Amino acid sequence: MEKKLFDFKTKTIVATGLGAALFIVLFMYVKIPTGIPETDIKTAYGVGAFFAALFGPIAGGLIGLIGHGLSDAIQYGSPWWSWVVASGLTCFITGLVYPKLKVDEGEFSGKDILRFNIYQVIANVISWVIVAPVLDIVVYAEPVNLVFTQGIVAAISNAVSAGVIGTILLALYSKTRSKKGSLTKE
Repeated sequence: MEKKLFDFKTKTIVATGLGAALFIVLFMYVKIPTGIPETDIKTAYGVGAFFAALFGPIAGGLIGLIGHGLSDAIQYGSPWWSWVVASGLTCFITGLVYPKLKVDEGEFSGKDILRFNIYQVIANVISWVIVAPVLDIVVYAEPVNLVFTQGIVAAISNAVSAGVIGTILLALYSKTRSKKGSLTKE
């Protein structure tokens, strides 16, 4: 069955809700400080990348937007929109790998791992080295040197999180799925 990039089914809606809830909890409570202000290694990006790869860019983008936006609103009283947009964009771009993977059919080879990680690294670089700092400067008049330092650290830490956690989750999930043609009739 050919997967369509922008399919939006009931399972996509359910996955979006579950993914956003997990993203919020992980974003708020499971993080490792980097030493750069307001820039931590967030395990939430590994889960966001996992859901994006399994359910596509719409689910991924919404998980990043909703998860980061609600987390900021709960913790700080209002979202920091430049980074909320970057989170949504990161998961959206990572989700573009969706039609190229067959994780739900029990396949996740070395080539698939490489493909997934190329997408998520590109997504993190675009979102955190370009989009978030530029929006910080334009929207919040933040200092240029600070926002680009934060952006580079965020890109690296989020790519590591997505690469390690996302890859492990996808590999484990693929092992729970039956490979196409692996069942025979006796």
